[in-house]
Amino acid sequence: MILPSASPLTLTLSLAASVAYAVSATGASRPSQTLSRVSVWLAWSLHGFLIAWGLWGGERPLFGFAPALSITAWLVGLVYAVETFVFPQLKTPWMLSGAGAAVVLLTLIFPGEPLSPNLSAWLPLHWALGIASYGLFAVAVVHAWMMTRAEARIRSAADGFTGMPLLTMERLTFRFVNVGFMLLTATLIAGFFFGSYLYGPAHAIKWDHKTIFSIFSWLTFGVLLVGRARFGWRGRKAIRVLYFGTGLLLLAYVGSRFVLEVVLGRTL
Repeated sequence: MILPSASPLTLTLSLAASVAYAVSATGASRPSQTLSRVSVWLAWSLHGFLIAWGLWGGERPLFGFAPALSITAWLVGLVYAVETFVFPQLKTPWMLSGAGAAVVLLTLIFPGEPLSPNLSAWLPLHWALGIASYGLFAVAVVHAWMMTRAEARIRSAADGFTGMPLLTMERLTFRFVNVGFMLLTATLIAGFFFGSYLYGPAHAIKWDHKTIFSIFSWLTFGVLLVGRARFGWRGRKAIRVLYFGTGLLLLAYVGSRFVLEVVLGRTL
């Protein structure tokens, strides 16, 4: 656990990525965002290299709750980078850069456990679906937070411009929720029907905390989408349900793995 076992390359790149994220976060509120944008691109690139190195650079891939959070944060940064090309005036959320710095340092301390070579070759696809759904729901949460903050500033007669029209941001938010819901559905179906093949008979699907929280989060997002389509849910009501569902999803894998790895000291 792991800081002493980190290679010099991993340690150097992790600290560099964290500093770049920190520079971006502190410069996000300034009128000129040039330094912030350059820093965020540098941090995102270093972060991506660290993820690739952790998965493929060693003798055996490492994975756990911290790498899952790290990949999720990197995917959120990827979506944001694409959006800045479409909306150049989109402001860099300091929260996004701060979270990036935090997860990079967290992964440095808790890099995860080596994966067994006996696991199915299809398991990375299953995890990719799950992490992608995490990333899309995280993007939706960031957009919802930005909308809430902008609306509060507008009510107080302050400048609430985010760099993207609020109606456009709202539509994008629920598009991310829709796609994330589909990926989460595919992840759960794969886990239920192919769990013993993916993880082995000893790790077939069972009604543990991860499964229960995953199902509850899936039901919550389903209610949100039905409520929006059937009853026109918008604003704070929809955002509260989004936050609640994302919290349940976070507890499903990241929370369960944190308890196993850190509290109980167990592995897969």
